[in-house]
Amino acid sequence: MTQPFGSSKFGILPLMLAFITVLALAPAQLSAQPASAQEAVDLYGAAWAEPDEAKRRALLEKAWAEDGIYTDPTAYVEGREALVQHIGGFLAGQNAGSGPSIQIDSSVDVHHVKFLRFAWKMVAADGETVLSPGMDYGELDEDGRLKLIVGFFGPFPPVAESP
Repeated sequence: MTQPFGSSKFGILPLMLAFITVLALAPAQLSAQPASAQEAVDLYGAAWAEPDEAKRRALLEKAWAEDGIYTDPTAYVEGREALVQHIGGFLAGQNAGSGPSIQIDSSVDVHHVKFLRFAWKMVAADGETVLSPGMDYGELDEDGRLKLIVGFFGPFPPVAESP
């Protein structure tokens, strides 16, 4: 005679453990959100190099919060779609791939789960000459997407001499 579903000498425990294992092992790539801060920044960095608007949007849909804010010394941009357009404007100004590009130049440094920083560089069309280093700091939302990036251009200024 067969036993009812979930009944054994251990009860429902094996079924619960199997369900928890399946959930824990589900591939992160099935998610619409990044698996880590590093992945979010990598996707964000790839968006800065993507001339195709639809592909750039797809990268930012995974990495950037819908209402995220991007700011640097030259811009203040609110919202994912506005960032898609802002990056498009940057790329258009770079002669469609024949000008400088932005490259992520460090691993992501994270603390308190949601705050991060990383280095980047603007590289000439030859792919080797660094035109400008930069540093961004930011914040992740509860889904692991970037919700704030504050960018700085160039090296840190030297310490001012005391009067």
